[in-house]
Amino acid sequence: MTHTFDKAKLPSRHVSVGPERAPHRSYYYAMGLTEEEIGRPFVGIASAGNDSAPCNTTLNDQADICRDGVNRAGGMPRRFNTITVTDGIAMGHQGMKSSLVSREVIADSVELSVRGHCYDALVAFAGCDKSLPGMMMAMLRLNVPSIFVYGGSILPGHFHGKDVTVKDVFEVVGKYAAGNCPLKELMDLEKVACPGHGACGGQYTANTMACVGEAIGLSLPNSNMVPAPYQTRGDIAIAAGEQVMELLARNIRPRDICTREAFENAARVVAATGGSTNGGLHLPAMAHEAGIAFDLFDVAEIFKTTPYIADLQPGGRYVAKDMYDAGGVYMLMKTLLENDLLHGDCMTVTGKTLGENIDQVTWNPDQKVIYDVKTPLSPTGGVVGLRGTLAPDGAIVKVAGMDRLQFTGPAQVFDCEEDCFAAVEARQIREGSVIVIRYEGPKGGPGMREMLSTTAALYGQGMGESVALITDGRFSGATRGFCIGHVGPEAAEGGPIALVQDGDIISIDAEAGTIDLNVDATVLAERRAAWQPRAHDYQSGALWRYAQNVGPAYQGAVTHPGGSAETHVYADI
Repeated sequence: MTHTFDKAKLPSRHVSVGPERAPHRSYYYAMGLTEEEIGRPFVGIASAGNDSAPCNTTLNDQADICRDGVNRAGGMPRRFNTITVTDGIAMGHQGMKSSLVSREVIADSVELSVRGHCYDALVAFAGCDKSLPGMMMAMLRLNVPSIFVYGGSILPGHFHGKDVTVKDVFEVVGKYAAGNCPLKELMDLEKVACPGHGACGGQYTANTMACVGEAIGLSLPNSNMVPAPYQTRGDIAIAAGEQVMELLARNIRPRDICTREAFENAARVVAATGGSTNGGLHLPAMAHEAGIAFDLFDVAEIFKTTPYIADLQPGGRYVAKDMYDAGGVYMLMKTLLENDLLHGDCMTVTGKTLGENIDQVTWNPDQKVIYDVKTPLSPTGGVVGLRGTLAPDGAIVKVAGMDRLQFTGPAQVFDCEEDCFAAVEARQIREGSVIVIRYEGPKGGPGMREMLSTTAALYGQGMGESVALITDGRFSGATRGFCIGHVGPEAAEGGPIALVQDGDIISIDAEAGTIDLNVDATVLAERRAAWQPRAHDYQSGALWRYAQNVGPAYQGAVTHPGGSAETHVYADI
């Protein structure tokens, strides 16, 4: 329905109401708006659409369709764009240093556009990894009524009778380097692995955070698993435009929705789906925007008691399209709630509670993707937090699909990803070793790169199960194997990872949640006394500024004080 709004109580009054705003209104008339349209609430429609990768190519069209929903419900849509850095293209070279930094730039740019133009509500469309948390962080920072819309995943490619994703291409690169695959097979695979529009199809970071959008209540129910090419994505865009006006009428804001309990729900869904370890980075960052204390250790505590119930790649068999066909995120949350693993009383963008939304879902016993909590793939989650003498500030590992949960071995140490990747290509990695890649953290990189090129190459060489890999950087959601990221304190800050030497014995126990460097304390003290900080190559520009401001990974690698330091919230101006 269309509501009547009092603009005197909305931020857009500052650019549209009163004689003193005549110059501002002249701009709106120049764009063809009528007096009646200028009198409506202004709704920002943020799109991360661009031509950089298939994850983003449908977003502008979806955002434009959303205008219809806003108009129907009595709002005035105002579309604008922000950037993305697409991980699949940035991966394996210096461009990956830009990826995590882009999350902050996306949140900042949305904030500045909404603040500068005094928008009253927000609908945001994103498709690639960091753009999802970036948009949701902006919503929580601004606290205007908001809805998040995922652009949808890609359909799987088909190769040799099997469904494939970009992960398979990364792994075949390693297989080719090992001499176990002809070049023609690699070239044939790369041409069919990504058959059209949409984000990477497995339970990688984009789909993990898309699940978070629904679990935390910022997205419409069962909207985010709809694949990008499906026509129903247009219906979702219209519904989001209409519903954001309902939220504005009822003054339901992101911080009313994203409570501490809602963040616990989101962490539960990350673990239950065997989601990306990046969830352990982005959830604390989102909570930070709302002034909620919720760090990696809080996330890890929830992971400990969460069964792994979604058989999704890379640890499992299925892709996002299969998850959608099986009933989507709400089907998974149905069994979690029925077994007291979710807070059902959390508000959502429907204006109803999560439990009320889930009541509309009927469990489908015939689908094969989502297991009942009582018969899980494994009794505890697909993602595990670690802590110990090597990582006093914590670390994180994805164990979905892994059989081996303990690993002890001698360290092979590299001070950047390129050196490690070169050693992998040269077949210099020894079976049984614990590979250490350091100075890749938020400050030291700077930018906290993902290591998919290296981990996939190891798998392609048949080494994926016979080594472990530890880094103060990150891993892609597509990474599989015993790969531990977010080790803190990072090497650039003199954390224990900076003191590791070749041959040191490192022990990891994903069941006990420990990661330890087995070196005598007096030896470590001597090494620490001799340690010198390293300078990185980025001494100006965005990466320099990021390195100056970024905090530790266990707190989300954030760059400003967050909601707890606020003296006012934008939505209340």
